[in-house]
Amino acid sequence: MKIYDTIIIGGGQAGLSVAYFLRRYKLDYLVLDSEAKAGGSWLHTWDNLQLFSPHSHSTLSGWRMPVGPNPYPGKMEVIDYLQQYEERYAFPIRRPARVNAVSKSGDHFVLETSIGVYYSRTVVSATGSAHHPFIPGYPGNEQFLGEQLHSKNYRRADAFAGKRVLVVGGGNSGAQILAEVSKVAHTQWVTLGEPRFLPDEVDGRFLFVEATRKYLNPGEAKQRPYSLGDIVMLDSVKEARARDVLHARRPFESFTAHGVVWPDGYEEAFDAVIWCTGFKTDLSHLSPLGLMQNGRIPTQHTRSVKEPLLWLVGYGSWTGFASATLYGVGKTARATAQEIDLAMKEMT
Repeated sequence: MKIYDTIIIGGGQAGLSVAYFLRRYKLDYLVLDSEAKAGGSWLHTWDNLQLFSPHSHSTLSGWRMPVGPNPYPGKMEVIDYLQQYEERYAFPIRRPARVNAVSKSGDHFVLETSIGVYYSRTVVSATGSAHHPFIPGYPGNEQFLGEQLHSKNYRRADAFAGKRVLVVGGGNSGAQILAEVSKVAHTQWVTLGEPRFLPDEVDGRFLFVEATRKYLNPGEAKQRPYSLGDIVMLDSVKEARARDVLHARRPFESFTAHGVVWPDGYEEAFDAVIWCTGFKTDLSHLSPLGLMQNGRIPTQHTRSVKEPLLWLVGYGSWTGFASATLYGVGKTARATAQEIDLAMKEMT
């Protein structure tokens, strides 16, 4: 029975970042990835997605993303970059290998996967949240006869040509999808609060500087002028602004068979709803460990508090500022690799 020093669950940006830093140590590690090829969650985004930072700030540790034809990289550039990154560093990756359950047996973990059982002394969970889309509940949702889909399943605007479409969600995905769907359909944007647009000259570079500042100075005041949830004015969003379509209403009250009811009682017909409402972390594969609290596993930085040989990387602010981004995950991945190496030395 082969027992690895470390198994990383997930071959997306977080998993690859941890693997990059583990290369510095004399550890026998393996990456198990559920996807059939390189690219992680980027394989499942819409065709025209653009990152909100330039190539220099959309990159993993060790090797910068090659500069492309546009100021901000698109979906295929990211996928190509992740594939080349894997090849450049020759990470030991097995795919497709979905990890269904992780349990503990004595001094090692048991990972039950779609391709067999694996064993390791330490585990890094880096599965992200893109496989678990969140759609809020609304009265009458089940009686709506139109199409409903999450941004995870949206691919391109032409499928909605000539239709009446609700786009729900006030983040960057909502703004980008609204911008392109509104070219071919009648759209209405719905957001919880008034959308927050960054100044035209501000993009993700500034946001990552802020995230780094918070990471290095956790006691610093939290109030900052901008946040990672604010909308970056990419060219597509600026073009939508010029067409005067970036107007959002507050949420509707309920669904009808053919549309929605607004708070003033007015019923409006729609053919489709695109939910740009984010994702929730899915840690069901770790459930056998009995560590879950309110859908999360308590951590000290990325290390599980109750199971100190388990780390969680890339899940967002609770595992490190900006850790769910290409540029931001490196800081927590580096620290995680250092802790794993120290833990392994303490075991010998």
